[in-house]
Amino acid sequence: MEVFDTPAPYYPSDALSLDELAYWIAFSRVSGIGPVYFKKLLDFFQEEVRLAWKADRRELAQAGLGQKLIESFLKQRAAIEPLHELERLERRRIRVITWKDATYPPALRKTPSAPFVLYTCGVLSREDQFALAIVGTRRMSAYGRLVTERFATDLAHGGVTIVSGLALGVDTVGHTAALDAGGRTLAVLASGLDTVYPESNRGLARRIVESGQGALLSEFPLGVAPDSRNFPARNRIIAGLSLGVLVTEAPEQSGSLITANFALEQGRDVFAVPGNMFARGSNGVNKLIQEGATLVTSVQDVLEALNLFAIPQCVELQEVLPDNDEERILLALLSHEPRHVDDLIRESALPTMTVTAT
Repeated sequence: MEVFDTPAPYYPSDALSLDELAYWIAFSRVSGIGPVYFKKLLDFFQEEVRLAWKADRRELAQAGLGQKLIESFLKQRAAIEPLHELERLERRRIRVITWKDATYPPALRKTPSAPFVLYTCGVLSREDQFALAIVGTRRMSAYGRLVTERFATDLAHGGVTIVSGLALGVDTVGHTAALDAGGRTLAVLASGLDTVYPESNRGLARRIVESGQGALLSEFPLGVAPDSRNFPARNRIIAGLSLGVLVTEAPEQSGSLITANFALEQGRDVFAVPGNMFARGSNGVNKLIQEGATLVTSVQDVLEALNLFAIPQCVELQEVLPDNDEERILLALLSHEPRHVDDLIRESALPTMTVTAT
């Protein structure tokens, strides 16, 4: 049972009472009740989640649940004690973020299948709105390691949060490089937060949480073991948290291609680093490029495609003297966080051509 010493202040929810939160958590433990059915229940019971939890067969049917799901729910409900579930989370300082919370990741909220509950441990930040997923093979080559380290390091220096799945290979290197660069990283698990998989990454998970440089996230409640059926769900969250997905090295059967497909479905950008045409481990990433993924060979390629202005945080502040009034206006708007070009255009009231050329 993993228990981490998170530096983040603990508060269960910023929008729900403890009683309400307990029922949201309870519903997340019910197999078969996902975002679609939970939304139906909320709508039918006018946001009174306690009433939804205590509903009888007739009310559940009126809310839109089928007979098979109703019987399954009633059976599972009998074994779940909502307040007990909340107490288990509090003991482990695991926070629950719901659709109602202002801290729910805004990019993920916009996706069609956003989980109604996210379990988190660690520090989430406003900076995480500028996030990029780095994914790929578990069995990377020396080239794949070098490419992943380079992109993760340079992106982290530019203030971009690295999102991945805490798996071996590319995931591990991406998380580690971001931390080593002093940047932020989010790890999405395919299990409950009380089970870190693989075991060899327990130290990395602890470092992410206790450094204050990131967080672990999962839609799965405590006690859920890693299972192959959970990984696609995990991958959709990785894509949903990010502005885009970068695949650094992957064979044709890599799970990272599932993440790339989710990104496309969610309207995100997909980037791919070209690999050795003779290496089987690069077949998947090269095929992505053939199918329309953006080929990238530098971090600048990614930042330009996303229209982000990244200011490296790894160097000391130096005085910059603007050459003209336009530069003076833009300099005043820039910070150590990435800024979207559209924001700069709106806030500066300067012509688009002037902003993009400065």
